[in-house]
Amino acid sequence: MQENYLAKWLNNELSEEELAAFKRSEEYASYQKIVRASDALEAPSFDMEKALSDFKDRQLNKETKVIKMRPAQYLMRIAAAVTVLFAATYFYIASLNETFSTEYAQRTEIVLPDASEVLLNAESELSYSERKWDSERKLSLEGEAFFKVAKGKKFTVTTDLGTVSVLGTQFNVESRKGFFEVTCYEGLVSVSFQGKEVKLPAGTSFLVVNDRIVPAEAPLTSVPSWINNESSFKSIPLTYVLNEFQRQYNVKVETKNVDLTQLFTGTFSNTNINLALQSISTPSQISYTLEKNKVLFYAENAP
Repeated sequence: MQENYLAKWLNNELSEEELAAFKRSEEYASYQKIVRASDALEAPSFDMEKALSDFKDRQLNKETKVIKMRPAQYLMRIAAAVTVLFAATYFYIASLNETFSTEYAQRTEIVLPDASEVLLNAESELSYSERKWDSERKLSLEGEAFFKVAKGKKFTVTTDLGTVSVLGTQFNVESRKGFFEVTCYEGLVSVSFQGKEVKLPAGTSFLVVNDRIVPAEAPLTSVPSWINNESSFKSIPLTYVLNEFQRQYNVKVETKNVDLTQLFTGTFSNTNINLALQSISTPSQISYTLEKNKVLFYAENAP
């Protein structure tokens, strides 16, 4: 069968001879079935006008969400948020203090904004607000420090146990658990303790041990002994002596059968540990053993 017979047949363009030849072909029966099945099919009905009307109704019924922008109000909110952020940052930075600290067997020298000098002893901490310094020379101390105060406004050192105030002088403050001592080396120092105020002229000391004011002897040197690498004590309970030894040498101190309340008078070196051990043990009539970074003090009559 010629290839164009099918197209002509569908368009009723075959001649009688061509139609007769096409009907004799093997494919004709199959084509007839397809044509009969196609004639039985019906296209779905579609109402174009109704579809268009329904579409318009849906569009009209839709609620359009409108966001009203108010540029001025929006910018004001941003400005307010930025202002709060800057304010918070400023007050946070302003609240930060300058802090200096030392560990065992350490000391450090500090020059304050007014050129006052501070020498910080071992295991101590000093802090102050640099922003407020011009209007308020005030520091917080934990531990021990020697101060050379430049002339100027009131200079105050606060501790957990008491407060020291001066105008321009040299003095030493030690404030540790159960121990508070202030010594004036030059000028005049005011010490406040438990609501009482004591004036210390040069060459005098104020001493508190276990919340009790005890007599303190006048210093024999122009600066604290620890500045010259010695630790000196006059009738001080042995427990505070051993604590200072531990700070100066960064060792662990243990005791056995030792009366830590006995009073100690003497001096030990802060640079020679063996000499320091002898200086403590001999007047206290105790013995000791030293192993690496550990020292054991024990009574000579201990079993």
